[in-house]
Amino acid sequence: MPDTPKPGLFSLRHQHSAKSATLLLMISSLLSGILGLVRTKYIAYVFGAGHTTDAYNAAFQLPDMLSYFLVGGVASITLVSMLSRIRETGDEDAADRALSAVLVAMLFVLGIVTLLAELLAPLYTRIFFNKLDPDTAALCTHLTRLLLPAQLFFFAGGVLGSRLLVRKIFLYQAVTPLIYNLGIILGGVLLATRLGTPEHPSIDSLAYGVLGGAFIGSLVINAIGAHRSGLRFTPTLNLRHPAFLEWLRLSLPLMVGVSLAMADKWILAHYAAADKGGITLLNNAKALFNAPLSVIGMAAGAASLPFFSSLYAQNRLFDFNEAVSRSISRLIAVSLLASAWLVALAIPVTDFLRGGRLNRADSLATAQYLALFALSLALWSAQGIYARAFYAARNTLTPAISGTVVTLLSIPIYALLFHHIGVAGLAIASDIGILAHTLALAALLHRAHLVSIASLDYLELGRALLASVIAYVATWQVISRIPAHGYLADALVLLLGTALWAATAALTLRITGSPLLQQLRKRA
Repeated sequence: MPDTPKPGLFSLRHQHSAKSATLLLMISSLLSGILGLVRTKYIAYVFGAGHTTDAYNAAFQLPDMLSYFLVGGVASITLVSMLSRIRETGDEDAADRALSAVLVAMLFVLGIVTLLAELLAPLYTRIFFNKLDPDTAALCTHLTRLLLPAQLFFFAGGVLGSRLLVRKIFLYQAVTPLIYNLGIILGGVLLATRLGTPEHPSIDSLAYGVLGGAFIGSLVINAIGAHRSGLRFTPTLNLRHPAFLEWLRLSLPLMVGVSLAMADKWILAHYAAADKGGITLLNNAKALFNAPLSVIGMAAGAASLPFFSSLYAQNRLFDFNEAVSRSISRLIAVSLLASAWLVALAIPVTDFLRGGRLNRADSLATAQYLALFALSLALWSAQGIYARAFYAARNTLTPAISGTVVTLLSIPIYALLFHHIGVAGLAIASDIGILAHTLALAALLHRAHLVSIASLDYLELGRALLASVIAYVATWQVISRIPAHGYLADALVLLLGTALWAATAALTLRITGSPLLQQLRKRA
């Protein structure tokens, strides 16, 4: 009989290897990044950069904090590690019962806290965003209340999606951010003028888009995937269930600890609220920065956790060290090259946002913040892998303590640089903070004999750094002499600069004997 064909990369049943999972999530991140840029462009064009968009961006802070402190940010981080351990025993039913216990218990708790947050939203806005004027603060509170229920959808989707990640099925996770971004865009397009007027479009439309995108993209999609994978769901509320208590023990350090990777946006928003449009412009710069970060770092980080967890569960500690170090080295090398491109071409990149209610001055300010953020791209990529190495080893306490200490020590730096330099100082402080956070995680993993600092490929990192510097200098020297006025001119500069950056970087890597290009080509 002929062999049954294996499911393809985009099959709903395909079980991925580390490489294919990374490839799939990088494709997803690329498409999501494009949609994210379209979303940012749409919001900038229709709403501009002012009190309305400041209120909208600030409204995400309380829901994000609720998610972070109550469920440890991403429920699947600790649940994947726990379910991987249970699956190693061969008891699938026990794993499903554990998932059901965590889902029902935390939805009950999260639902109660969400109701309390709805009531306390005005107090939160008054304390955390005390620099906002009364009208902006009132709008922020209103939008916060609209956005809060989305955390229930994200949590439920994360728990259900963890069952798929343990089975190395990544397609559903790959689709989630695409639907979420599409939901926000459609919410604005379909409802902005219906809820408002063409002259004064309603920002509520974006909040409704967030709810729709979270409900369908996170909850519905992952529920379908979990059902197709054979989940036996048992809806029983038991706050003393052993599985729930184990998950709580693993997640508690993430709930009480504060990682700068998450707190950074809260701190930025808090101080930038004192500058009209500051929150929005920083958010726009972060959106542009997150596009390459999601493709390079976040996709690899999300794909790596199940494989790191599996290696650790099998006590293959040497392979664990090698896998983490190899991922870190390659991510840093690629990120350095991407940073050179972002810094050199920050102005034509941010000009993509200009138009409608967003003017040239706003675009130039965004370019400055983007260039500053871009300097830390390699650090943001690396810290995600280092953190997941701890989670895979079922150690959430150490990174939680480290993250909290680094965050507390970083806050005065944000305040100092903001008061002396302005909003640009916040971007610099963000870079300093994430540097300290990444170095602390690397040192602690080394001390715990999990991932040796000596295992990094320093020769390859040196080659990538040299190629990045040469590519940046060559690209900037050429494009800085080309006057660009208008979208067509900016597009041509962007294309020319990208071609020059790619050619210069590739030539330098080839001359220095770097295998990076061959490795990337092999993966592609």
